[in-house]
Amino acid sequence: MAGETVYQSKPWLKSYEQGVPDHIEYEEICMPLVLDRTAQEFPEKTALIFQGYRMTFAELKDMVDRFATCLADFEVKKGDAVAILLPNLIPCVAAYYAIMRLGGIVVLNNPLYTDRELEHQFNDSGSKVLITLDLLGNRMIDLRPKTQIRQIVYTSIGDYLPFPKNLLFPLVAKKKKLAADVKDAPDVFQWKECVARYAPNPPAVQIGFDDAATYQYTGGTTGVSKGVMLTHANLSKQCQQAEAWFPRFRKGEEIILGALPFFHSFGMTTAMNFGIDMGWADVLIPRPQPEQLLEAIRKFRPTFAPLVPTMYIGMLNHPDLKKTDMTCLKGCFSGSAPLPVEVIREFEAKTGAIIVEGFGMTETTPVTHINPFAGGARKVGSVGVPVSDTECRIVDLETGTMDMPVGETGELIIKGPQVMKGYWNKPDETAQTLREGWLFTGDIARMDEDGYFYIVDRKKDMIISGGFNVYPRDIDEVFYENDKVQEACSIGIPDPKRGENVKVFVVLKEGVTASEEELIEFCKTRLATYKLPTEIEFRDELPKSTVGKVLRKELRLEELEKRKM
Repeated sequence: MAGETVYQSKPWLKSYEQGVPDHIEYEEICMPLVLDRTAQEFPEKTALIFQGYRMTFAELKDMVDRFATCLADFEVKKGDAVAILLPNLIPCVAAYYAIMRLGGIVVLNNPLYTDRELEHQFNDSGSKVLITLDLLGNRMIDLRPKTQIRQIVYTSIGDYLPFPKNLLFPLVAKKKKLAADVKDAPDVFQWKECVARYAPNPPAVQIGFDDAATYQYTGGTTGVSKGVMLTHANLSKQCQQAEAWFPRFRKGEEIILGALPFFHSFGMTTAMNFGIDMGWADVLIPRPQPEQLLEAIRKFRPTFAPLVPTMYIGMLNHPDLKKTDMTCLKGCFSGSAPLPVEVIREFEAKTGAIIVEGFGMTETTPVTHINPFAGGARKVGSVGVPVSDTECRIVDLETGTMDMPVGETGELIIKGPQVMKGYWNKPDETAQTLREGWLFTGDIARMDEDGYFYIVDRKKDMIISGGFNVYPRDIDEVFYENDKVQEACSIGIPDPKRGENVKVFVVLKEGVTASEEELIEFCKTRLATYKLPTEIEFRDELPKSTVGKVLRKELRLEELEKRKM
């Protein structure tokens, strides 16, 4: 079939930056040993920065080994799941590597989740120990009897702070709700006491490269979340892919902005594991709001920043941008949601930094596509080209068996070393998503003649209006072109005649006003008639996931509930 040869010929390879290989000779090394090697190579280099507190790679390795010894004493063995419920703090990084050092399986959880959501993830994963925050301690003690969790270890935001913040923190923390007392209960321990009590000599465990390393929970907003099984090979090879993709960045020489939540696969890989692999100082930001991001850029001068669209939008619209010199940033990486073209242009114009947009999924560790950083064409609006050793095809939406011609839309399917082992305890969903080695993404995409991919929309987000396919992203992009609009999200709403109409939720920039009629008029010269919104609702904010992705599905569910009433 002609279409098949197009994808097999990998037209994207000609756009690779010089020095980026098509194929990598992978080193079979698990992430805990990567940390050991980095600590040996750069023992005195800063590994983590939190609020100005600095920890070297040698100190981080020591903490990891001590906590691994503690977990072994808690009878955590190879194959046991251990849950982490923390924002981006030093103990989050140390606990992650300690669990894997014992051959345990890391279960990273979102601290903003409800008890119901956490109970499902703790029980589904079979987590035996929980590492959490004092602010969540009492809730977790109360939840523990409904789970298999035996021991709880809690840390505090104030555990690792520089002078004089470490002295001031206890005086103001509780008043500002930055700390809390944890009630007495059996098998509940303080992080710092655990690290102090145990020697840095955990038992040696033989870890298989294809063993599961993490269960990364995905979904949840539209049903029960599924545990994505990522192996040690997935994590390690993804870091090696990232290292190969950015050949201009040297080991031990950069500062990375650790703003993406580590409990999300995008943050775990690009903001934590990649930093450890490269020997870079990681500036940890537990609450990545615009003010905190800009302050961290001013104080710590990061050179590499993986972020999500709402973080770029937030910084652009924050008054502190005027007093922030952004020239320290050599490269920015955006993923997790489409980055509006206007935002790229405005951010680059104001900062001089280059943003390369990429694409990935929890099921792919997560990165599969990135625009070439330098020396290759960077196509604005495209998620880029498949990274080394990653095969991609666009197939028909109905059967998923026929390759679509260049430029035509279909479902994006992916094969590569970063593709998950499967969904934990969900063989049917695994079989539906992984077919003959190909991961079916559920994303509608197209590939151009140069091998660049464009995500048109999620398969389930497509609006069908009067028999026409309408992609919400097309409409969102038009709204972002309007100077008055800060954020926009379009959905399909039921219509008895057309099947569905388009409704757009809009957040205006501060201090401006606009009417529904004005914005619809704005769209008329930019969108086909069948794509024009029939309703616009103004909001102060849009619902978002913790990585800043606007929750289109939540808006749709809200709207459907409203219409039932």
